[in-house]
Amino acid sequence: MIRYKAIISYPEIVKREGIMLQRGMNFRVNLKYSIILMSVRKGAPYNDQWHDDTGLLEYEGHDVPRRGDLDPKAIDQPMEHPGGRLTENGKFYQAARAYKEGHAPADIVQVYEKIAQGIWSNRGRFELVDATMKSDGTRNVFRFFLRPTTTPAAAEPILRDSRVIPTAVKVEVWRRDHGRCVLCGSRKNLHFDHDVPYSKGGSSITTENVRLLCAKHNLEKSNRIMSVAPWFLGVTAAIISRSA
Repeated sequence: MIRYKAIISYPEIVKREGIMLQRGMNFRVNLKYSIILMSVRKGAPYNDQWHDDTGLLEYEGHDVPRRGDLDPKAIDQPMEHPGGRLTENGKFYQAARAYKEGHAPADIVQVYEKIAQGIWSNRGRFELVDATMKSDGTRNVFRFFLRPTTTPAAAEPILRDSRVIPTAVKVEVWRRDHGRCVLCGSRKNLHFDHDVPYSKGGSSITTENVRLLCAKHNLEKSNRIMSVAPWFLGVTAAIISRSA
């Protein structure tokens, strides 16, 4: 089980999903959910965005394939292939509009975010809730909107925007910690971890409070927090009782 926020390589994604992901948009690849690969890094080919105020992921549709001297960035993103079949843009768009108009439940989408070359972060499952097509000043592009959620196939907490670690912070932490667990140096089963837990007031927006931990030390830390909490609450209750 690869947990939410886990750092994962491309081969691990392929092994987890059971398919070769040759493109960023993959509609209902296993009939249960779709998969998208995204990035907000500098130089990323598409203008994907995280909205901190709402927690939404705004994902840009994909261009026509590059052929010869054709510049894909100068051509409207396609809804259909030349033969009339829907492109991935078209499939996601129709699913989003069906939900928006009340004709179908929201499609579930697994999101992987690129952190560095060959390095990804499991962002968990999202719901596809809206889609538009609008001009970027040069051509028409698709914009898809996805909200974080919990699904039966993904036992992960609802992701509030305030506890989501920004991509810029992740990239810097990855570089600073040299892609290793800060406690044991392991390169396997890594996670981005809050040094001071978010639930205890720790921040997600500074590199000082975010570090890399392997799954073993991440779990050990969680166990220590859980074991301290009942003791702390018991002492607090006793103090309140004596002072009442």
